Parts: sequence; structure tokens; C-alpha cells
Amino acid sequence: MRQGPFTDVNKKYRTKGDRFPVGGVGFFDCINDQQAANLLFDTAKEWLSQKGMGAMDGPINFGERDRWWGLIVEGFQPPLYCMSYSKPYYRTLFEQYGFEVFFNQVCYGLDPTREINKKLLDRHAELKKDPHYKAVHATKKDLDKFAVDFSIVYNKAWAGHGGLKEISKELAIAMFRKMKPVMDEKIVWFTYYNEEPIAIFLNIPDLNQWFKYLNGKFDLYHKLKFLWVKWTKPNPRFTGIIFGIVPEHQGKGVDAFMINEAKFVVQALHKYNYYELQWIGDFNPKMINVAEGLGDTYLTRRLITWRYQFDRSLPFERHPIL
Repeated sequence: MRQGPFTDVNKKYRTKGDRFPVGGVGFFDCINDQQAANLLFDTAKEWLSQKGMGAMDGPINFGERDRWWGLIVEGFQPPLYCMSYSKPYYRTLFEQYGFEVFFNQVCYGLDPTREINKKLLDRHAELKKDPHYKAVHATKKDLDKFAVDFSIVYNKAWAGHGGLKEISKELAIAMFRKMKPVMDEKIVWFTYYNEEPIAIFLNIPDLNQWFKYLNGKFDLYHKLKFLWVKWTKPNPRFTGIIFGIVPEHQGKGVDAFMINEAKFVVQALHKYNYYELQWIGDFNPKMINVAEGLGDTYLTRRLITWRYQFDRSLPFERHPIL
């Protein structure tokens, strides 16, 4: 059994509307025994209370919400890269202790070889008439430039929402350089208006399709093996990491424009036959509408971020809608 509690004393973990400081529990691993789970949760609660926290969220991690976040409750197929995976009985352990659903995290899949729906096609055609808009995929030779553009869009579209913090240009460049060895340029998309970045559609190959050959190891030998596997084993699956549009261009059809422009290029590759979006919080109905409007999308899995309020007399409040 194990679990790690941590606090938000570094000010990085914040959700808009929180009425008190909130800590986290992560790395949860327990046998199917409620008493054992209660012991772990009680220990975390006591430690977090001493640190001045008023609630604990879990299972979460120290970083951003795109990695190891939430408890899988539906769709127990092999997880995407950096997605949490747990045993089905964990849900009961959380619920029986008194955790409540802070927000649901839903994932959608689709067949990228098929046509998107007519509504998106019509909206794309309309925006295509405006020469001020253009959509391009990233290139590794201009990676730093695209990284800076990513930071601009991300900070306008996402920073400050749902506990997310701003990304500096330097951090974005470091992230893109780190991603470069596994990046497929043709599935990383940007949209510009008058040469200003206004939207991002960031995807990567499903790395777990290669990592599964490494048996959980990544020493020098396995790094070399990874390169060999990546070169010799076709990977027909890719996954959506982030999709965002700056506020002033939302509701204008930019989503349809960028998705359809990307579709032309991706389908011409004849490389991918399965696409899955990383989770979308149910506090973001706009993005859920985008996902469901792509065409024949279907729910692939659901995770939950749980919250346990220490003062049980207070009314419980779910994550605010963005």
C-alpha cells in the first residue's frame, strides 16, 4: 500500500472558486480492503490538515493536469501515454471513504480515415474564403518559433482556467525540444490570423505503442531499443494533447477550419487509423461539443478527479464551468 499527500503551498495548485486551500493525494496503490484504504486517506487528511488545507483532491500529481491525473472508472483498455491506470475497485475505496466527484474526465475516439461531419465542412469552407486565416503544421527546423507561438495561444486560451498556470516562452521551447524526438510534424497544427497565432491543435503518436516493448525500462540500452522500435514498428495510433483557440477568435469556425486543414494532410499520410483525444473535463462543455461534433466520435474511457472536504458541514461544490 502507498500514497503520497502534498500541499499547494507553492501556489501552483489552484482551482478558480476554491473557498479554502486544497492539497492533493497521489501515487495511490492499495489492496481491495476499505480499512487499508481508510488508513491511507486518514493519514493524508491529518497531514494536509496540519498544513492548513481544507480539502484534498485525488488521485492527482505534482504537475499539470495532462499527466497522471484522475481515477479511471470506465474503459479499462491499455492507457494512453501519461494517463493513469488503476484497478476497478479503487472507485469504491474512494466513494466509501467519502470522496465526491469534483469533475469527470471524458475521452473520445474516432477513425481519422473517415470524413468529418458536414457542419464542420461547411464552416471550414466559409472561413477558407478569408485570406487572413491560415493553418500550418509545425516543422522541426522552426521548432523554437512554433514553441513561442504555442505559449502565446496557451496563455490566452488556457492559463488561469481550472488551476492552469502560464507557460513562459523559455519553458515552451524546452518542452518542444524535449518532444522533438517523438514528434510527427504533420499532426502538430497552428492557425494564424494576420500572421498572429490564434489556435493550436497539438497531437503526438501514442507512445505507449512503442514503450510497451521496453518492459518499463529506459536505461541506455532501452533508449537505443526505443529508437529501433520507433523506426521498425508502425504506429497507427495518435492522440490529441491540447486544442485551444484564443478568446477573441472563438465561435468563428476556427476549430472547423484547423481540424479540416489537418485532416487533408493526415489522411494523405495513410499512416494512422485510430485517434483518441486526451481527457476533457466536464467543466469544459465547449470543448466537449467540439469533440462530439467531429463526426463518428465515441466515448473511450472516463476518469474522475475526486475531492474530499475536511469540513463535512460545508456544501460541496463541483469544479466551476469554464
